[in-house]
Amino acid sequence: MERFGLLYPRSAGIDVGSMLMIVSYTDRQDMIQLREFNSFTDSLYLLADLLKQDGVEIVTMEATGSYWQALFSILEDRGLKVIIINPSHYRNVAAQKTDIQDAQWLHQLLTHGLLRNSHIATEPYRELRHYIHERALCQDQKGDLLNRIQKNLTLMNIKFQHLISDIEGVAGMKLLRAIALGISEPEILLKQIDYHRLKASPEDLLSSLKGDYRQGQVNILKCSLDAYDFLKGQMLKYEDYIEETLKELLPEDIKRPNQSMKKKGVVRKNQYHFKASDYLHAIFGVDLTEVEGLDEIGLLTILAVTGTDMSKWPTAAHFSSWLNLSPRPKITGGRVIGYQKRVTHNPATQAFRLAANSLWQSKGPLGRLYRKLAATKGSSKAIKAVARRMAVIFYNMVLKKEAFDIKKVEQDTAVLEAKKIARLQRELAKYGYNIKKSA
Repeated sequence: MERFGLLYPRSAGIDVGSMLMIVSYTDRQDMIQLREFNSFTDSLYLLADLLKQDGVEIVTMEATGSYWQALFSILEDRGLKVIIINPSHYRNVAAQKTDIQDAQWLHQLLTHGLLRNSHIATEPYRELRHYIHERALCQDQKGDLLNRIQKNLTLMNIKFQHLISDIEGVAGMKLLRAIALGISEPEILLKQIDYHRLKASPEDLLSSLKGDYRQGQVNILKCSLDAYDFLKGQMLKYEDYIEETLKELLPEDIKRPNQSMKKKGVVRKNQYHFKASDYLHAIFGVDLTEVEGLDEIGLLTILAVTGTDMSKWPTAAHFSSWLNLSPRPKITGGRVIGYQKRVTHNPATQAFRLAANSLWQSKGPLGRLYRKLAATKGSSKAIKAVARRMAVIFYNMVLKKEAFDIKKVEQDTAVLEAKKIARLQRELAKYGYNIKKSA
């Protein structure tokens, strides 16, 4: 009697490296073959064609850095099913650590179905994720650049950045560009902006613009503004690519707009200049922006990671566990002795946590839940708990195509009131008081 059956007789395991690929696979004669390829593109094509010709149907490899991504795309284009595994799930295999041993162990474990597949979105969603990531990098670089500009102003002893809440706003950028052009007279600089709309008095603004305008610092400011304009331009280019990708993701029964759906009026900094919420509504099939805390930026990040097929996760509990938002108790002897602490770099998890963190002033049911948990268990646990609740709402709305129903989230106010009264009565009973409700 066999201990493990052969679930995937036509399978392969690949040990991925920066310059070397070791592949172990079963050919059409049920013979195990071991081959070696370099990581140049032509060799990857040869590897994929070889596996296809020998009847291999499923391939597995570890998520090693970024080296696996090119091979994954090539194998996917050949119609092969590719399983990407987490190295932490495989590292405890007892064997000598060599490239050949790794490939053979991966092949054997896959043959018996003992490897767990990681979630990898399809090509359009991966492309969208790359665009969003690169735009976020430009945004971070822009933030660092603005910090250097503020330091530059400090070296020139200019203080208006302490009186204006945001130097990236309209007034702040007008003053910066005027200084970069060589204007140093405070009276002329003050005329460049509509100072009546600012909280600071004209006298304070005039005093703050008196500085030590050395030519070297002005030149540095000019170069910094050029770099700022470049980064803003890059963000807009990535937004165009993101919008084009969203058009490709629209359902076939929805007509794709020929022109860009630009927002009207002034767009706040770091926000998208097109109506991303309209695209998201059409792609998901429901309006997820109705959920408090979820905005178009966070939903774009979640979409690029998870896609729209929620059937990959059997239940909402599986989905929240994959996001590392569910508690993982350590149980021994029937008792919970602690909880596992896991670190994840999943962008979707970060998006849900940021959405939960923004609810500390919200008047909705999720906001009240956040404040209640933060008061009793701390903000860290409150963020994770509310993020898990939002992930469950997201999962059910996308899977069932149901609109957001606040009644399913909000507890019955009468039940909450009865619990509060009962708690107060128990507290007063300790001191000998018997309180009854008046007629």
